[in-house]
Amino acid sequence: MRQPGLLIDGLVTAAARRYPNAKAAALGDRQMTFAEVAEARDRLAANLWAHGVRRGDRVAWWAKTSLEVLVLYCAVTKLGATLVPLNPNYTDAEGARVIERTEPALILTDDGRVGHVTFAEFAARSAPAPEAWPEVDETDISIIFFTSGTTGEPKGCMLSQRTQILRGMQRSSNWPVGPHVCMFPQFHMAGWAPLLGCWMAGEPVIYVHRADATDILEAASRHKATRLYCIPAVWRRVLEADWRSYDLSSLKEANSGTSVTPPDLLQAIHEALPHTTTAIVYGSTEIERVCGLGPQEIGRKPFSVGTPANGVQVRIDENGELWARSPLLFSGYFRDEAATAAAVVDGWYRTGEIAECDEEGYYYIVGRNKDLIRTGGETVAPVEIDLVLQKHPALADAAVAGLPDPTWGEIIAAFVVPRPGHDVDLEGIREHCAAELSSFKHPRRLYIMPSLPRTGSTQQIQRRLLIQSVAEPT
Repeated sequence: MRQPGLLIDGLVTAAARRYPNAKAAALGDRQMTFAEVAEARDRLAANLWAHGVRRGDRVAWWAKTSLEVLVLYCAVTKLGATLVPLNPNYTDAEGARVIERTEPALILTDDGRVGHVTFAEFAARSAPAPEAWPEVDETDISIIFFTSGTTGEPKGCMLSQRTQILRGMQRSSNWPVGPHVCMFPQFHMAGWAPLLGCWMAGEPVIYVHRADATDILEAASRHKATRLYCIPAVWRRVLEADWRSYDLSSLKEANSGTSVTPPDLLQAIHEALPHTTTAIVYGSTEIERVCGLGPQEIGRKPFSVGTPANGVQVRIDENGELWARSPLLFSGYFRDEAATAAAVVDGWYRTGEIAECDEEGYYYIVGRNKDLIRTGGETVAPVEIDLVLQKHPALADAAVAGLPDPTWGEIIAAFVVPRPGHDVDLEGIREHCAAELSSFKHPRRLYIMPSLPRTGSTQQIQRRLLIQSVAEPT
């Protein structure tokens, strides 16, 4: 007997019964109805069971955005197992580290990843369903997203079935009815953020192959989307493209967030799409939405992330760090008790952000006490890049830091100390990184330094001083 509770399998089954022929998801020229998702889920779950996947096991997905991974998620969670989506841009070394840590029972991929089972091959198998599906609990971990940590190694953020359902409920209560265009890849939490909320309402999620302006505009126009969320860098691409050639009259919301959204960009969105409203969302994989700034407040509260979301408590500690508490909190970092204990204290999540609050209760992020770099919607641990740069034979020392950038939020800058008699350039630095780091982690700017600022006792890089050394005088 399957256990009652907030289960993803129950949500999918209910959607298939209520809206069997309605579109559940689309990508390019392909789409699936809710009935098709449920039928494919059951077939794939039977194959997974026959393969030996059991409750608590992990199944890795190392491939590009697709509709197949949605079915895989439904099948995996039907068994009480956990999906682990990997960044398809990972190098073999990066992927191997995550696979070694999570020990998946199965690794599925698309046709581009050699050495692993393809989804098409696995889905083509035929296996009988078990006599009884396993009992599943709402606290079972449904998915693990790997996010960069300050140590340089990515941390596996665990989200239970209950948490995912509650997050979907929160989103669906605030959204307009209709299709939602998702610009995010599926290895990223935001690539899944709209899914369950839309499915609760019988509405589809429209994915794109990449965050390309043409793909996004085509998807919004073709599927008559009502909601579009883009990070600032992508909004700039959209507004610089030939957006007037597309019918965007169905859009009701044109939202942004992830990094600072400048007032000039918000004004440009409003001028291009005057029939829409715009809101700012601030949150993280660990806790989902923390704060939001509504359409009525954007004009008078520039650069604010707004006020706490429904059900979220927020406070600023004595060091200026923003802490948040919410029923949507993650279940901890996979096999990393120390990192979990450091991040969650008495139920409060330490965001690592330095914040201020004005007299009306609106919050502003003014910095961070962690060194994470946020560039183009991705979060990058600088230590990971440091270690790669320091292997360069022509460098005596090296480190990176994030510099403010109007397009990307931040760009990665490398600060290097060449060895005597050696010359280095940015192209050579980026080529050196190519074997071990995804392209979004490559430095975009290079500074030659006589030495790097380090602390006296521990010799830790003082990134604040690196940034100050190249900051333009005010």
